[in-house]
Formats: sequence, C-alpha cells, structure tokens
Amino acid sequence: MAVSTYLYRLSRWCFRHRWATLASWVLIVTVAVLGAQAAGGRTDDNFSIPGTESQQAVSVLKDKLPAASGASTQVVFAAPDGQDITDATRQKAITQAIRDLGALPQVTRVGNPFETNLVSPDKRIALATVTYDTAAGDVEEATVDKLELATAAAEDADVKVAFSGDVYPHDEAGVNSEAVGMVVALLVLLVTFGSLVAGGMPLVTALFGVVISMMSLTMLAAVFDIASAATSVATMLGLSCGIDYALFIVSRHRANLQAGHSPEEAAGRAAGTAGSSVLFAGLSVIIALCGLTVVGIPFLNVMGLAAAGTVAIGLLPAFLGFAGERMGRFSRLPGLRRARPATETAVHAPEKLTGTRWAKWVVRRRVPVLVVGVLALGLMAVPAASMDLGLPGADARPTSDTSRQAYDLTTEHFGPGYNGTLTIVAENVGQPAQAQAIGSALRKLDGVASADPAAVVNGIAVINVVPTTGPSDSATSDLVHDIRDRRTELAAGTGAHLLVGGATATHIDIATKLGDALPVFLLVVVGLAFVLLTFAFRTILVPLKSIVGFLLSTGAAFGAQVAVFQWGWLKDALGITPSQTLCFLPIILLAIMFGLSSDYEIFVVSRVKEHYTRHGDARAAAVTGTGLSTRVVTAAALIMVSIFVAVMTETDPVVKALGFSFAIGVFLDAFVVRLALVPAFMALVGSRIWHHPEWYGRLIPDPDIEGEKLEERLGRPSTRRPEQPTPADA
Repeated sequence: MAVSTYLYRLSRWCFRHRWATLASWVLIVTVAVLGAQAAGGRTDDNFSIPGTESQQAVSVLKDKLPAASGASTQVVFAAPDGQDITDATRQKAITQAIRDLGALPQVTRVGNPFETNLVSPDKRIALATVTYDTAAGDVEEATVDKLELATAAAEDADVKVAFSGDVYPHDEAGVNSEAVGMVVALLVLLVTFGSLVAGGMPLVTALFGVVISMMSLTMLAAVFDIASAATSVATMLGLSCGIDYALFIVSRHRANLQAGHSPEEAAGRAAGTAGSSVLFAGLSVIIALCGLTVVGIPFLNVMGLAAAGTVAIGLLPAFLGFAGERMGRFSRLPGLRRARPATETAVHAPEKLTGTRWAKWVVRRRVPVLVVGVLALGLMAVPAASMDLGLPGADARPTSDTSRQAYDLTTEHFGPGYNGTLTIVAENVGQPAQAQAIGSALRKLDGVASADPAAVVNGIAVINVVPTTGPSDSATSDLVHDIRDRRTELAAGTGAHLLVGGATATHIDIATKLGDALPVFLLVVVGLAFVLLTFAFRTILVPLKSIVGFLLSTGAAFGAQVAVFQWGWLKDALGITPSQTLCFLPIILLAIMFGLSSDYEIFVVSRVKEHYTRHGDARAAAVTGTGLSTRVVTAAALIMVSIFVAVMTETDPVVKALGFSFAIGVFLDAFVVRLALVPAFMALVGSRIWHHPEWYGRLIPDPDIEGEKLEERLGRPSTRRPEQPTPADA
C-alpha cells in the first residue's frame, strides 16, 4: 500500500472516530504528567563525556576521595569600595555566614576565607567554597534556595554576596519565551487562514506533542543527566515543527473544502497528499536528530532523542472532524478577510497568486538569482572560519546575574584564573612531600599563578592550579595540554600519575571531542537523509541540491553566530557579552537545520513534482509549485523564526545562542534557498532534475509523496506523465 493511501485511510478513520482518538491522546497526556510528577527528575548543566581525561579524574576522586568529588558553590564576599573585608564586624558576620552555610543539608564543608587565606591583596573581597556530598544534578533545590538566606548575616553587615560554581541561586525567569512565541505563531496563523478555528488548530495539536515530550523528558531526567538546553531545544523544535506540519495539512484541507469535497474526504485527501510530505519531512528531522547518537556523547544523545520525540507526535484528523464545515469558513474581522480571496485564488486561479508572481520573477532571472544568492550566503559564512568552540561560562551571562557578578569581582581582585581553577589529581602519592614536589614543578610552568597541594588521602593528592588567564582564554587551554604533555616530567621522582580535571578542563575536553565528532556526524546524517530524499523523489539531483542548499544556509548561520556572539556585533542590541561559540551548537544546528531544510525542500519540491507529473512542463511546474507553496512556507518559516526569536529573551547565553542560530538559519533557508535558489535551479536544469536510471525505477518503489496515485484512485482523471522523463527540457 502506498504511503499516501495509508495516510488517507488513517485520517478518515480518526476523523470518524474523533472522540476515541481524542480520549486516547488525553489519556496519554494524563499518564505522562502523572509520571513526570512521580519521577521528579530535573535538568542540570554539568556536561560530561565518558572516556575523557577530565571525566577520568572525577571517577578517581569518587572512588578514592569522595569528599573532593562533590559539587561546589563559590561564595564571593565583597566590602564596599574603599573598605576592608577583614574589618572585625564584617569578619564576624562572614564567619557566622560560613557556619550557617555549613549547616545546610548536603553540605560537607565550607572553607573559611580567613583561614584558607582567600582574601584579595587589596582586602576588598574574600572567597569561600561550599562543598556538597553529591554531584550537581543531585543537589536539592531546597538547599540551593537556602544559600542566600544562610548568608543574610554577611549582607546585614554591609557585605555584598555573589554566588557561582556548579550550583548557585538563579534569578527567577522573566517573560515566558514559549508563550511569546505561541502568541506570535497564532497571529501568523490567523492572518494566513483568516479563521480562529483553522488558525488555532495547529497550535493546539503542537501543544499536545510538546507536553507529552516534556513530561517524558522530566521522567528521563530522574535517571539520566539531561542538560536544561535539551528542554529548550525540544520545546522550540516541537512547537515550530508541530505547528508547521499541521499548517501544511490544514492548508491543503481547506483547499479541498474550497474545491467542493466533504469535510471527511477533504481531511483524507489532505493527509494523503500534504500528509505524505509531512511524513517524509518529519522523518528527515528525526533522522538528523537521532544521528546525534553516533557522536557518542550522552547529553547530546538525550537532547536529540527528546527533540525528535516532539516531532513524532500529532493529533490533527480528529480535530478536523470536530471542526467540520467550520474549517472552510472565514472570520468577519476586517484584518483577516484577505485570507478568503487568497485561498480561493490558490484553488481556482493559482497563476494570480503573489507567490506565483514571485516564482515567475525568479525563474525569468534564474541565473542572476543563483549567482547573487550563492555569493551572499558564501560571504555570510566567512566568519565561521574563526569559530572558537567552548562552553560559555559566567562571563557570558548578563551583569544582573549573580554568577556574572561573582566572576567580575573575582577577576578584578584576584585575577581571571581564579574563575577557572584546574584540579590536578595525583595518583599513587604516598607522602605529602611528593605532592609538594609536584606542586613546585607546576608553579614553574608558564601560565600558572599558583599550585596548592592538599593533604594526601588513600594515595591521592589534589592540587589546585590557578592559571594566569581566564577559563575561556586560549592560553588556559594551552596550559591544560601542556600539563598533560609533560605529566611524566612534572611527576618525576614521585611515581605519581597526573590527571587534569575540573570544570575548565571538562569544557576543553568537550569542545575537543565535539570538534572531532563533527565530520563523522555530518557524513552519517547527510548520507541517511540523502537516501531518504532519493527514495521520496526517485531522483538523485533533488537530494544533492537539497544538501548544497543546506550547507549554504547553515554556513551562513554559523557565520552570523560567530559575528554576533563571538565578535560582538549587535551585542548591545541583543544584550550579550562576546564569548566562545557554544561547543555543541555546530552539531545541534547541523542536525536541526538539515531536518528543517529538508522539510521546506520536500514541501516545495513535492508541489513542483506534482505539477510536473500532471503536465510535463518542468519550467512551468517550478513556477506553479513554488507559487502554491510560497504562502504556506512563508507562514511556516515566520512561525519558526518567531518561536526561535522569542527564546532569545531568555537570559541564559546558551539558550540565547541556540535561538539566534536557529532563527537566522531557518530564515535564510526558507526565504533565500527554498523560495529563490531552488526554483531558479529547477528552472535552469529543467526536466533533467527528475531523471533517474531505468534500473532505479524498477528496484525502488514509488512512495507517491505527492499523492498522485491516490487522487487517480479516488477518481480524478489521470494526467500522470511516463515514469521515466526525457533528459532534455523542451
């Protein structure tokens, strides 16, 4: 059975049994919500990669020195300008705060800065470290929430307190970015359809999928380490893809109603035609996201699978059944009346559509459009050559954030290296003198401000190395590699084996691992998607064109990301601090952009193929197919972009960078590549773009992505062209 026929039958069944279908989905949502509440999982941002040296250092500490392996919070106590933090009154208040911090649940030790000599040379600030008995992801929220209360004694003595480290009190979220994105999406849908019923339906169905996926992610967070960025990516992608896919089907459903079909038949035909395109588009996104598993990095695996899950859920045919004839009606509101003539024109006179006029303009000027478009995207991609991968730290956060305040105070009064202390784990150390010898050797290295060994326990010594440069500085990365390269020399005469760990080393290891995995990931995902698109369109040129377009738009998005977030262009307008490029952003962006670019490719090209199959004129098909796709692709892209832009209102620099990159990538791919370069290239190549060898046509089944066979079977007179088109364009 062809895919289109199966979807046609499934849609009609759900349409007729809408109450049972809705009840099933409500039950699934209820079970997911209850399961999430019972599991109580929560996300954290402590990334790790098995097999790296930094992770090996953590494992050694957990086995032999558990007290040094738990999470920590750094507390910065700052006196007012020109005053002394060691003043008797302030010192007494800070000591009381240290005792109160030590009394919190899960806290094993709090270092008193007046005993550990962590008072700045100018006596303006003092540093205390709170150590927990568990990893960051397992520190209870109640404990973190009490940190500020525990330091109240210091604040009462006119001491400013700021927090940073693995866990610390975060500011309450301001504007709900997802809500803003949904409001903008609803406005776009209302303008597109001219109806509250038709415009609201894609939003409702997308919310079902997102709720189920978010609850499932919460349950998984009770078992696996899941980054908070995973929920942001899954929500962004679930909302945007869920709305967009429903938008394409609802648009075709309304066109079928305008053509005179009954609501049930219109829903079935919409699922069999546009639904087939949606199925293959969704598969391309899922393949790309599931391809993250080949990278072998746990937090990316979970992030990709979670996002893929939001794409795989839908509940549209039943809602079409509830709406019935109302789906074909238009609002009486003056601002929404334009949707009626646009919809009727698409059915009865597509050549009069604005999109068709645009497509004609592109096709007439296909060579200049291709040259200018490719050059413009290529120029935008130039900054990507300067990409510096890392994990943005507290220095990238807004100045209102307590961790940024702690970072700035520490940098100003102690030096930038105190924000990126390296943890050297020395194994097989029997005597304190051996640890002191290693510390002395470390202090002689370029780029080391201090190296202080701790007590030797169970044959393990921990040496805290403070670099002279900040955690994001390339010189700090060079120091990490230098210590690792010279570990034998540094431990000479002690018999010790050195491991370089700590948050800074972990971030460096993650960036290196992701950089090495990027080419493998790109080859796997592009290869799988090439197979999928080749099967869908039964030609080789279409998937090759799609891949080239994807590389152009993604390269331009990378370039814009570097220019804005790394070089600092528009930093004041966007409220950002220039920093390294988020190390997992390239892989995540490649995965999502390839999936989304394949979406638009399928939606536009399936329309073009549908008209070429009927009439055999490749150039006219490029015009008509693009013209019929322009309105709905524009609406879909605007919805996606608005959701991604709304996410940029978040203060988290990681989420802000993801939102910006996705927004600029989708915008360029939809409007420059798919609605300009694609029709220009297809018009230039002509019917040759649909050519495939005879053996391929015999071996590979036709999935009927455009629903042509289905419509023939349902009674429309066949105008289907022969299976093997002529290689030359008339």
